[in-house]
Amino acid sequence: MTDRRYLDWNATAPLRPEARAAMTAALDVIGNPSSVHAEGREARHLVESAREAVAALVGAESRNVIFTAGGTEANALALTPQIVDGADRRTCDLLLMSTIEHASVRSGGRFRPDQIEDIPVDGGGRVDLSVLAERLAGLKARNAGFLVSVMHANNETGVIQPIAEVAELVHAAGGLLHVDAVQSAGKISCRIGDLGADLMSVSAHKIGGPKGVGALVKAREALQIAPLVSGGGQERGARAGTENVIGIAGFGAAAAAAQDLPATRLASLRDRLEQGLLALHPQTRIFGAVAMDGSPQPRLPNTTLFAVPGVKAETALIALDLEGVAVSSGSACSSGKVAASQVLKAMEVPADLAAGALRVSIGPTTTPEDLDFFLKAWEKRLSGLSSKEKRGLAA
Repeated sequence: MTDRRYLDWNATAPLRPEARAAMTAALDVIGNPSSVHAEGREARHLVESAREAVAALVGAESRNVIFTAGGTEANALALTPQIVDGADRRTCDLLLMSTIEHASVRSGGRFRPDQIEDIPVDGGGRVDLSVLAERLAGLKARNAGFLVSVMHANNETGVIQPIAEVAELVHAAGGLLHVDAVQSAGKISCRIGDLGADLMSVSAHKIGGPKGVGALVKAREALQIAPLVSGGGQERGARAGTENVIGIAGFGAAAAAAQDLPATRLASLRDRLEQGLLALHPQTRIFGAVAMDGSPQPRLPNTTLFAVPGVKAETALIALDLEGVAVSSGSACSSGKVAASQVLKAMEVPADLAAGALRVSIGPTTTPEDLDFFLKAWEKRLSGLSSKEKRGLAA
């Protein structure tokens, strides 16, 4: 088989050895975690130990971690008008979200379409705080209940959002803030209290845990959320159904391992990659790297989204795959389709350039040799791809 290099960690991270070991051990635990006998208590212990590890990763209390079937379900659980905060019995009649949110947030959860409003981003891909502040001032004047959802870091560009500033605006206006931290957890610090989030979504398979497990984390126990899945008392009544003990055990082990953030090393590798891309083609555009004032912009240390004028993503992905390199054209949640990026559209990137966007995302086991392998493959294919596009053969 062709030597292959995996550079699509934002789509899913390889399973960590720690998670594999925890899941293998959990296979022998036969009890239902809701049962009171010894076998049930053993299963419950695995679930609660994992809950503590996930809570520690995001600086929360373990009783405020609700396990779900993934980040998408965690987002869907959070996005409901039926959220109350302690003695404040107002429901959330409006959902405001940024135009670069993941599709699972853009769907609006349990809000009706007429209850949803967009908050734009600037050309660098960061939420426009002035527009948000103006809209929130109007809501505060009406004493309206509302929920704002802004991701911590974008899954395509890696751009880190000013969440603490968003939280300050939201709370001053009397609203609640949900943060999708699926891409940031395990890559940068995302402690829920430091960010000021009320709700936070995380996912196991983005940090080296198994697919199909996630969590919605609450900042405080007083937050009450209407369950998305009803029919049992599991997860303190927030999510019915017997817990996925094996997957949860793997999630916990991955969360414990992910607390050792390799940000400095990953940023060095990312910079090496981007320097190589620019050396191969000076017209390479790296999206989100520069803020509107021309200064370097905060991004995830592992993510590069780039395009070369005249090169289409679909043909580039095929060519790189044949060379033994796995990369992406952006989000991996589009049934394998190479589609126009909503994120780049929101950033007002010209459609022809956005059509060539490729995402390289790396992880803790990525080596300089992996990036050199990619750059050689890209160099080999770049001139041929460019000429084909000019002749219209890959339209």
